[in-house]
Amino acid sequence: MRSYSPDLTPPWKKKQAPVPEVPAETDLVVEEVSTGFCGAVVRCEKTAEGPTVTLEDRFGKHRVFPLVPRGFLLEGKAVTLVRPSASAAPRRPARTASGSVAVPGARARVARAGRIYVEGRHDAELVERVWGDDLRIEGVVVEYLEGIDDLPAIVAEFAPGPDARLGVLVDHLVPGSKESRIAASVTHPDVLVVGHPYIDVWEAVKPASVGIPAWPVVPRGQDWKTGVCRALGWPENTGAAWQRILSGVRSYKDLDPSLLGSVEHLIDFVTAP
Repeated sequence: MRSYSPDLTPPWKKKQAPVPEVPAETDLVVEEVSTGFCGAVVRCEKTAEGPTVTLEDRFGKHRVFPLVPRGFLLEGKAVTLVRPSASAAPRRPARTASGSVAVPGARARVARAGRIYVEGRHDAELVERVWGDDLRIEGVVVEYLEGIDDLPAIVAEFAPGPDARLGVLVDHLVPGSKESRIAASVTHPDVLVVGHPYIDVWEAVKPASVGIPAWPVVPRGQDWKTGVCRALGWPENTGAAWQRILSGVRSYKDLDPSLLGSVEHLIDFVTAP
């Protein structure tokens, strides 16, 4: 019978190396190994079946998973999540406002030749509020155009190419709109035009985040932003109104998924190899 020296232990007799135990603290971003679901910890609870953790992905979807040994990946490495102690100090958020994993101390990358264009200053400020950290790491610059009526000429002037892709975010991109006709006129392979269905980017902010029950319906013929201020009883100062709205945006959770998907698509497009 063959014998094994200590350094020739059969694989079936080897013990798995221990993995670190990590407290399942709020905002910790992990990946569940069996499903690949990636999200931030929302809560950790004790149930009749055993302790569980609830994760939330960047689109706001929640999944509940049992706390089992080696059940999660943290930054690509296996860990065992455990319930945090009641006296544990609050953990610094481990993700950016967009839901991406934060990279502490990361330096901004030199700007790419590619760009993302948005229609106006408010669009640019909203994108910066939520995706600013990601854009700096990726080296993506966002510029605003004050409208897209001349988009074909703007694209021609930019001279896009495989190493200088252009992404354009358009308001009110719905079938039959003026914006959809302008977007359809741009067919360059290194240009991506996407958008959201709202008349203005203000509406892409969830009403609850602004402290209102819903965005008001403004009759045709009225300036939309002024009409919103009137309907909500706010001073008719659209600049001040926008600052009030923007102050309610803390992360991707405060935005409608239609805008989230469009901006993420643009970032992926302009940063693709």
